[in-house]
Amino acid sequence: MIVDPISDMLTRMRNAIGARHTKVDVPASRLKIEVARILKEEGYITNYSIKTSEGSHARTLRIFLRYGPKGESVISQLKRVSRPSLRVYVGSAEVPKVLGGLGVNILSTSQGVMTGKNARKAKVGGELLCSVY
Repeated sequence: MIVDPISDMLTRMRNAIGARHTKVDVPASRLKIEVARILKEEGYITNYSIKTSEGSHARTLRIFLRYGPKGESVISQLKRVSRPSLRVYVGSAEVPKVLGGLGVNILSTSQGVMTGKNARKAKVGGELLCSVY
């Protein structure tokens, strides 16, 4: 049983990047799919797909990692901010910038999962899930 599924997803991605894998598989959920969608929109991953295994209802999220021309990872840091033991909520005016705007915060808001930049624009706050840069 996984206590913190988002943390598990980020750890699997970190380990795959360290081992220079091109893809990583994680158990799928709506929240993880939304996080992958944002990572793709922001250019941190190449793509993602959802696979359903035959004979079972289990879905797998396959994330295709992105590397630069010299083989360096586009993602240098994946940091879990809000955890089950310590939730971090921010208002729309309190959403922090990552590396002066070079990175991305991912928030779970009442209007769905979005980046910190979009949350500031929409004037909504929420749970600060993770930071990516």
